[in-house]
Amino acid sequence: MHQSIWGWSLPLLFLLILGTPAISSRVLELSDRFIDVRHEGQWLVMFYAPWCGYCKKTEPIFALVAQALHATNVRVGRLDCTKYPAAAREFKVRGYPTIMFIKGNMEFIYNGDRSKDELVDYALRMSGPPVQLVTRTDSVDMLKGSHTIFFMFVGPQQGVVWDTYYAAAEGYQEHGFFYATSEEIAAQHFDFEKLPAVIVYKEEQHHFYPHGHVAHEMDPNDVNETIFQWVNVERFTLFPKVTRFNIHQLLKTKKFLVLAVVQEDKLSQIATHELEFRDMVEGVIRKHRPRYHDKFQFGWIGDPSIAHSIILDQLPTPHLIALNSTTQHHYIPDDDPLQMTPQALHLFLESISNESATAYGGDTYFVRVNRALFELKRSLREMWRGNPVLMTVIFGLPLGFLSLIIYSIFCGDCLVTEEEHEEDHEKKE
Repeated sequence: MHQSIWGWSLPLLFLLILGTPAISSRVLELSDRFIDVRHEGQWLVMFYAPWCGYCKKTEPIFALVAQALHATNVRVGRLDCTKYPAAAREFKVRGYPTIMFIKGNMEFIYNGDRSKDELVDYALRMSGPPVQLVTRTDSVDMLKGSHTIFFMFVGPQQGVVWDTYYAAAEGYQEHGFFYATSEEIAAQHFDFEKLPAVIVYKEEQHHFYPHGHVAHEMDPNDVNETIFQWVNVERFTLFPKVTRFNIHQLLKTKKFLVLAVVQEDKLSQIATHELEFRDMVEGVIRKHRPRYHDKFQFGWIGDPSIAHSIILDQLPTPHLIALNSTTQHHYIPDDDPLQMTPQALHLFLESISNESATAYGGDTYFVRVNRALFELKRSLREMWRGNPVLMTVIFGLPLGFLSLIIYSIFCGDCLVTEEEHEEDHEKKE
């Protein structure tokens, strides 16, 4: 064990240097001194401001994350940017909260969902190498039990497929788990005929990179492009929950994004009729995955405001929308969602595929301006609901100063006119 000349342990020294854990939390309160010790170990840090409503919502989640990571080599801390602006400048913090994984000189901004499980998985991925080796057969069973989705390379760790797989793992480490194992271990869990093989395991099924066994006959550039594309589209489950944090990653698949829109309450509960609609959509696409997988990425939304931002209008729930991730056009079925059948859903998807469906929106200058205005109004409404006092100060003070300026301009002229009139009256007397 490393000790200082006083005999204290290294973790205790860090507590003394950086601060103390928040009350009933394992989250370290960091200061400007963190700039000097950032290279010591690996860190998951939330940069926040005390007045930020989103930061307050994230605090209890971050405390759970710190608890879950307590036995790992990842330290969890938070830094008040209003109290330590030098640290905020050092890490180029542009908004609150900013969650960042820091190891050595490298900084990675977290852009995923602010949930305990997502943050813990992110920290564990980033704390290890891009590709982790699996050397025991029971470890594969453990991975299947702990991960909803992961990638696995099988075969000798050499050649163009391995090199490209490793490069893809480096590029997508923030978004997925990547492993490698031998033929002997993999053969006990997966069915494959030739090596090398690249496998994605998700939702208790596994699928193969289609060109692995013939990659040696392909141009290296084609192998590189196809593996990156395959990893990019396969890193999502078949029917994920779509949020404002992950929708931009889903759009990178360059597929049609088909979304079942329902309304979740504060307890994440969904009305029965809306749940039945969502389950109907999920059932259809799970049954017909081979039919739609190449062109469509499916998902569901529990926050209808995300759908409102897509169509720039209010949308009743439940409903179904599809978004072209390349052109930004969206599609809405003519059928009443509550009366929609699996056959009607098939017809809707087919009309999108053959381009006979009516397309709305797009990415024109006019649409972009409308979307910016729509998002501005939405943001202001959310800020008002989250902190009406702060909004009153932000908008009230400028309006108050503007009123004083206008008053001084117009009423000042009135006073001058009255004074001049009185002087003229005195002269006449």
